[in-house]
Amino acid sequence: MTIKQKANVLHAVMLIVISAISIIYIYPVFLMVINSIKPFGEVLSDVLSLPKELALDNYSFVFDKMNYLKLFVNNVMITLIGVTGIVFLSAAAGFILDRRQNKYTSFARAFIIIPMLIPFQTIMITLLKTMSVLHLSGSRVGLGIQYWGFGIPLAVFIYNNFMKTIPREIDESAYIDGATTFRTFISIILPLMKPVTATIIVLNVMWIWNDFLLPLLMVNTTADTRTLVLAAYTFVGQFNTQWHYAMTAMVLAIAPSVLFFIIFQRNIVDGVVSGAVKG
Repeated sequence: MTIKQKANVLHAVMLIVISAISIIYIYPVFLMVINSIKPFGEVLSDVLSLPKELALDNYSFVFDKMNYLKLFVNNVMITLIGVTGIVFLSAAAGFILDRRQNKYTSFARAFIIIPMLIPFQTIMITLLKTMSVLHLSGSRVGLGIQYWGFGIPLAVFIYNNFMKTIPREIDESAYIDGATTFRTFISIILPLMKPVTATIIVLNVMWIWNDFLLPLLMVNTTADTRTLVLAAYTFVGQFNTQWHYAMTAMVLAIAPSVLFFIIFQRNIVDGVVSGAVKG
């Protein structure tokens, strides 16, 4: 067998394996979608079958019941606050950590990045108490700010590695022309970070939009502050679960983030590759 034939066989095997893994992950989503358009009786009788009768009124009922537009605005507000803070603060930190090399830089970088290794479950009780003391519990703005702490470590890691690909001569030219450090960052460095910024935005939008546990702890006190995923969970009861409505609510909840990912998925690969050139 020639080298080219071996490469073709390897490519075919990898394609089969990747396709099989994709099917395993996609199949539950497929079941969720088909059960969202079934009557309740069909869901109970056979969850794996295709619908015999379309129950599209599930969507109109759930849309009104969960007050979709109100909760959609909540999701947008929380996600926008979270992503904006993560991008700006992480980009600035990545810039400074790379350009201000001193004996404290390595410690600061490790101090910022190491929280990635701490499981959320180990700090959630302490976090809940702290946010209550700061009067940020039960607040959409407070929830958006909390995502900064969880999203910044990975974002700083990516930005800091990407900064190593930007020549220092660019900064020096800006300083010679009279630009301050802040002006240099905003006008020159930040636009050059566009590839990794797009990646960080997409990843964090997907995460924050579909997050369940942190909103459950922080904004589940009133219906006005809930997110779409939390509203979907209201159809799941201890003794009686309206599965057709629960599946419909989940489809409505995740649909915007899936659409966002489909539109911007190309940026993820470009940004990760750009941020991994050095480091």
